[in-house]
Amino acid sequence: MSFEVKHLQKNFGDKVAVEDLSFRLEGPGVYALLGTNGAGKSTSIRMMLGILSKDHGEVLLNGENFDTHKVNVGYLAEERGLYPKYPIMDQLMYFASLKGLSQDAAMERIKYWGDRLKVMEYLFPERKKGKKVKPTLADQMSKGNQQKIQLMAALISDPDFLILDEPLSGLDPVNTDLFKSVIREEIEKKKYIIMSSHQMPVIEEFCEDITILNRGKAVVHGNLNDIKKSYGRVNLFVKCDEDISSTVNSLGIRVVSDTPAGIQLKVQNESEARTLLKHLTDENKTIVRFELREPSLHEIFIESVGENAEDKESAAKDSSPNEDKGTNVEGSKAEDM
Repeated sequence: MSFEVKHLQKNFGDKVAVEDLSFRLEGPGVYALLGTNGAGKSTSIRMMLGILSKDHGEVLLNGENFDTHKVNVGYLAEERGLYPKYPIMDQLMYFASLKGLSQDAAMERIKYWGDRLKVMEYLFPERKKGKKVKPTLADQMSKGNQQKIQLMAALISDPDFLILDEPLSGLDPVNTDLFKSVIREEIEKKKYIIMSSHQMPVIEEFCEDITILNRGKAVVHGNLNDIKKSYGRVNLFVKCDEDISSTVNSLGIRVVSDTPAGIQLKVQNESEARTLLKHLTDENKTIVRFELREPSLHEIFIESVGENAEDKESAAKDSSPNEDKGTNVEGSKAEDM
């Protein structure tokens, strides 16, 4: 089974929310969509699901139109959406019925995920003598536990295709690890997963292929390891007992940061790093740490989106301050739709 997005486009008036987005999943695994707020991630996901209409492009499964009525899809939206004044058990049973599950099958799945996500006390409140047990309403739960219930709703039908839009947003460390373990479980089941997240370490942990969006346009896409290799090993961290700033400056190497923990440098290539190492050795510097590495996803993201976004904002302000202000408003609305 292959999943493909081809030349996806969405405009809101004069605002281009998503521009010519294309990517492909050849098999089970996790594909990541990255970008700042308003970059077009949620808009892209909603077009894939048919929640939003496409202005142009195709979403294909095995070469045919991707139809959520024919494919078992689980969707955890970024905007959490439980009905606050309704019992959570009733909501889960309702969501299960929409997926065609029988009451017995739904209850079995609810018990499994309730135990797995540690929310059984809210689903099956303990009876007390002389007191009628009241069902738990959604707004009686913490935000983290509400998120667990919504993850249950996404997983209740055991979907083949899972879309997680900022799944770890707002979770404490304990529940973050719990959600991660669930995602790993779904990966082991050979599910197709699309994940949107601002948390770069999470993406590096789960995703082999990525697209970074900036203002609706893909600025980086492909296999994450290949992307890192294309940048080369140009990030150098050095820690010495002695001050080495004069040596670094004499070689013209750019200093990214200089802290008590060490100096972060940006070299042109590995040869420049070896030259620095030779100079430090010849000067009898005590080298505690000398690490040359590929950039992290965080560093690639900042380089691809941060500086680019700043340049575009500056250009827009220079041309028309009022237009820039209006564009920002439209951009946030487009992402919220």
